[in-house]
Amino acid sequence: MKTKKLNAVQVCKQMEDLVIPQLHLDLVERAVYYHLLRHSRLEAKPRLRFSIYWLARSARISGWVTRRAVRSLVAKGILRLYERNRHGHLVDVRLPAEVPALAAAVGGSGKDNIEELDFLKTRPLRESIHRREGGRCFYCALRLSPKTRCLDHVVPQVHCGGNSYRNLVSCCGECNSLKKDRGAEGFLRWLFRQGRIDSSELTARLRALKALAAGNLRPALPKWGVGASAPTLTSAIA
Repeated sequence: MKTKKLNAVQVCKQMEDLVIPQLHLDLVERAVYYHLLRHSRLEAKPRLRFSIYWLARSARISGWVTRRAVRSLVAKGILRLYERNRHGHLVDVRLPAEVPALAAAVGGSGKDNIEELDFLKTRPLRESIHRREGGRCFYCALRLSPKTRCLDHVVPQVHCGGNSYRNLVSCCGECNSLKKDRGAEGFLRWLFRQGRIDSSELTARLRALKALAAGNLRPALPKWGVGASAPTLTSAIA
């Protein structure tokens, strides 16, 4: 496995934002993972041989609890076990981007897999949708704050709408409530009939809706995401 200089702050953020919540690591599993990471990848050693006795003593955890945590980390793909014998365990200690279950979310595969991401799954991905809209409601263009914004499905979930960047927009709470189970185009035309947006705004938003569906409004992903940033909503409807 090729080693390279790690950004420890970035790795810690990935662990807190992705590994721990998505793989449901308990306190012991976290302690064991951090400890093994400290003695392997942070010292530019991808592979590590250790004994349960050494690990338990170093992490100040009982032997049987340590053994259970190691088995769980192997099962979750965080550790890749090569051999286990009287000399101890030989493992690869994987970074968050190398864990198979998280590869799509952190771009570990190195491929452009933005189309496969669930943008409701993690906070960084949800924030990327809000940033794409430039702090305004996709529907009525109201200026939003962190307390008044939410994410809405262009094609409602009840109509099998997914959580891709093509089907999620940042909007105000009022529009989210008024839209209910309607599609985005029908809701925009309803806003126009109600006098909430004018004809030029309707045209611009319908154009943005088509750009979104075509994949032309890709959000700028977190540092550990994949793909390049794309035009913002503002530039798409200008």
